[in-house]
Amino acid sequence: MVVTSVPARLSPPRPHHLALRGAMMLGVLGMATAAATARAEPSPTLDRVSISVGAFSADPRINIGADTQFGRIDAPESKQSHTTIPRIKADVLIGDRHGLAFDYYRYDKSYTPSLTGETIINGQPVTGTATANADLKLDLAKLAYKWWLGSGNDTFGIGLGAAYYHASLNGTATGVVNGETATARDSIGEHAFAPLLEVGWRHAFTPDLRMYAEASGIKKNGGRINGHIYGGNIGVEWFPFKNIGFVADYGISKIKLHRDSERDADLNIRLTGPSAYVKVRF
Repeated sequence: MVVTSVPARLSPPRPHHLALRGAMMLGVLGMATAAATARAEPSPTLDRVSISVGAFSADPRINIGADTQFGRIDAPESKQSHTTIPRIKADVLIGDRHGLAFDYYRYDKSYTPSLTGETIINGQPVTGTATANADLKLDLAKLAYKWWLGSGNDTFGIGLGAAYYHASLNGTATGVVNGETATARDSIGEHAFAPLLEVGWRHAFTPDLRMYAEASGIKKNGGRINGHIYGGNIGVEWFPFKNIGFVADYGISKIKLHRDSERDADLNIRLTGPSAYVKVRF
């Protein structure tokens, strides 16, 4: 028996096979690109995830005006002693140029401003010195989506988001008007959401020593409560350990709110002073 070998014939690749191979190659390239992007390091000024917990040592200046059953009361600016305000911040970097930023603090203090002849009750100045007692609470939370521009040791950021604030004030004022003692009481409790704009700059001297400056503005128009909240701060970050560091900055917050109702009320607060945080980064 004679066995004759028949040379094998290689059929040309079919079109659908070419398409399948092309898709596989594109998929591999896409996965490789995605992996390379995921491994790419952001600017040394930024962290993938960070949480800062600390306190704001504020020097408060407060001015209050309100309509009461005795008419309008306008008190002069009251400078209070330094107070410590707990504060927490968090940042998450999405990719290399986008991220989320969160900031929250609460002011909750009682104070007894000294009311002088500058105090007005029902359009008439208070005679002598009046007494007042007030409990003021203010919650402020901000959440912004940020875009970071630049690379290397300098980055510039802009953020858009929303802020939530809740202010409550319970106060009593007693003074002499036209020879008679008058006592006025008022209670304010308002909350609202408002659009938020943030800008910032960050510089890295080294990966473990950085500097930053930030500013933000909140504007609320219309509705029962309106006004604005502006703030800014400048500070430094130092990481003696890879993932744990310390932050110190100096900042100012100016809060001006107006209640538009049957009894109008105005609340003006300025908080200035240093802050200190422990920052954990991942």
